[in-house]
Amino acid sequence: MWDVLREDGSGNQVRVARHQTRVSALAQVLTFESGVPQTRMYWVDGPPGPQLATNRDLYLHLLRIGKDARAAAWSLSALLRSLWKVGSALRDTARLEPDQVAALFSAAAGSPPPAFDPAWSGKDLSLSGDPATQADWEKVLLSQIADLEDFVVHPAAPVHGVSPAPRPYGSGPRAVPARWRNFDPAAYLECAVAGAFGGWDVADGSRVPRDGGPSASPVRQLGLVSWFELSRLLACGQLFE
Repeated sequence: MWDVLREDGSGNQVRVARHQTRVSALAQVLTFESGVPQTRMYWVDGPPGPQLATNRDLYLHLLRIGKDARAAAWSLSALLRSLWKVGSALRDTARLEPDQVAALFSAAAGSPPPAFDPAWSGKDLSLSGDPATQADWEKVLLSQIADLEDFVVHPAAPVHGVSPAPRPYGSGPRAVPARWRNFDPAAYLECAVAGAFGGWDVADGSRVPRDGGPSASPVRQLGLVSWFELSRLLACGQLFE
């Protein structure tokens, strides 16, 4: 079991909740601390060692979240807005453990999304180089959210499976290409993790290999995950097939 703890005003440790998995405990901490401009107040205590160790573990975790989001009729914009909200709790984290990556998406799927801020559409979200920090990752995420809102107002017909982002007059520069393939939460998350980390298997029922291609991707251990890798994950969700 893993406990979510906090310190009360007298310096005593108080157990807030108990979880059967480390990822769910970490997800609750992210939910509590998201959007709060203060030092961290919560932490997780329990058995050492990761819950997720390989790219296969992460793939199956995100695959399940995507299917649950689809069943709950979440829009991709809503899921990404919730991801943006809970991701704010990691603004001072340089690299994430695989369990933290899994918890980030679990927290997003379990938190009500904030409303879309129209100011995001005209904001300068460009990057001067490769994304390297949480702030850079946030620009990638907000760029995708702004694109998705543009699609609602200005639908674009796909050409060979690719839809051009409308980006009407007044749109600010964005950190992602103006091309989209995946608009459904399940497809987005599956393509995101498959493209960025692998770990898929045809037997999962979500990926069909090309003619003559492998029926599964190699399973490998995961180390600490950088914000560049997390930004690439978002990009793969948008464009990977």
